[in-house]
Amino acid sequence: MSRHDKYKRLNAPNHFRMHRYFAVWRGSSALDKTENEAEPDMQSPIQLEISRRNLLISSAATVAVTGVAGDAIAQSPPEEGKLTSKVSLTVNGESMTLDVDNRTTLLDALREHLHLTGTKKGCDHGQCGACTVMVDGRRINACLTLTVMHEGDNVVTIEGLGTPGELHPMQAAFVKHDGFQCGYCTPGQICSSIALLEEFKANLPSHVTIDLTAQASITPEEIRERMSGNICRCGAYSNIVEAIAEAAGIKA
Repeated sequence: MSRHDKYKRLNAPNHFRMHRYFAVWRGSSALDKTENEAEPDMQSPIQLEISRRNLLISSAATVAVTGVAGDAIAQSPPEEGKLTSKVSLTVNGESMTLDVDNRTTLLDALREHLHLTGTKKGCDHGQCGACTVMVDGRRINACLTLTVMHEGDNVVTIEGLGTPGELHPMQAAFVKHDGFQCGYCTPGQICSSIALLEEFKANLPSHVTIDLTAQASITPEEIRERMSGNICRCGAYSNIVEAIAEAAGIKA
């Protein structure tokens, strides 16, 4: 290399010297390049924008396809034969076999399938007691239980308690003491009252039972507590207590 070339290299622009420095630091073969060789071209802003747009379009398409596939799986129809069930049970002394939707409540089965409309639908949330029936001797809210849960059970509704010519003693007591006004809650009140007396016979305590070791005794306080799940919007509570007390053989 001539002296003139060495002088030119020593006085080269800064960017040329920095290029040589980084080439050595990277350990590349850039030192072997001539001064006239250029670095690879960088992408232009337009090319970068096009690449970014393609990436966004591809991502959006992927998400859309995945979402459609997920919806298709979620909305696929269930297997046939899994929506209904046959349920055999005894209602008011008669054996019944019902083919019901698995989601059908006992209340809807009684009213819509068996047309036993004496059992009333009030709140449909288990808060009013209008739908009270007795299953195997115990009172339940028919709106809170599924029909398929009662295979082989014995269900008693208001229709199974007596006839117009021969009322059940609890029905007769309600009539005597005027334990109703509009009558909408009365079927549930009567079913609950009859089951209440059975709870005393089984010595089941309530929240107001004082001595849990002794036989539960029927008192007006016990009656009010045990009937608190049955709402009478007409306010016939005092007459209802009197009717239950008479049927139980005590003085209200």
